[in-house]
Amino acid sequence: MGNHKSKRIVVKVGSSLVTNNGEGLDRNAIGQWAEQMAVLLRAGHEVLMVSSGAIAEGMQRLGWSQRPQEIHQLQAAAAVGQMGLVQVYESCFARFNLHSAQILLTNADLAHTERNANAKGTLNTLLKLGVVPIINENDTVVTDEIKFGDNDNLAALVTNLICADLLIILTDQGGLYTADPRQDASATLLSEAIAGDPALELMAGGAGSQLSKGGMLTKVLAAKVAAQTGAATVIASGHESNVLVRLLDGEKIGTHFQAK
Repeated sequence: MGNHKSKRIVVKVGSSLVTNNGEGLDRNAIGQWAEQMAVLLRAGHEVLMVSSGAIAEGMQRLGWSQRPQEIHQLQAAAAVGQMGLVQVYESCFARFNLHSAQILLTNADLAHTERNANAKGTLNTLLKLGVVPIINENDTVVTDEIKFGDNDNLAALVTNLICADLLIILTDQGGLYTADPRQDASATLLSEAIAGDPALELMAGGAGSQLSKGGMLTKVLAAKVAAQTGAATVIASGHESNVLVRLLDGEKIGTHFQAK
């Protein structure tokens, strides 16, 4: 892996992966990503993580089996869940002698010139220090993520903010299929695509599971946003073993979106 030029990589993991489909935080999965990120950092790459899962973890801690509808209850669940999320990330990264940092952002922070510059400065400083920023939407004060997506858009905006080379969106699907593989037996995996191709949005169709707001459509749109600053995007399965290391070794896994 040392022969590739150093890359700045944003890795986004969805709530269904982080929480093993809502059963509470999947320490094993988080530990495996931490181990892979340690390999990438040793190879000279810079890695940031955008992680969902706070609401699902908060629901579990509060003993709620149904996702509440009421916005302040969701925000309360996020506030409780954030504690658990950070605890698990911190302990998993520490096992590989990595420092992690928590960054809570909102789309409004990134749209505001001064806050945007501040966020960029902080992230660049953390990366120079060899720290892995764990970024999540600040769900306790905003309702965007809760309404619009599963941090896919936030991950793309962070990719733009720090001019990352690559956005890797890990999901419970193998990538973008020509149709929903759960409904259509003839669906095939698309291995290459051009970010922003309108045909992709039709393919991506509706949203995913009950738990996660982010269907394939928000991921395809994220690839389009990431491409604005020249970043490539990969949508791949988080269940693939050693997926991050293999992707950076140039292995073809999932769907690769090239920036035009």
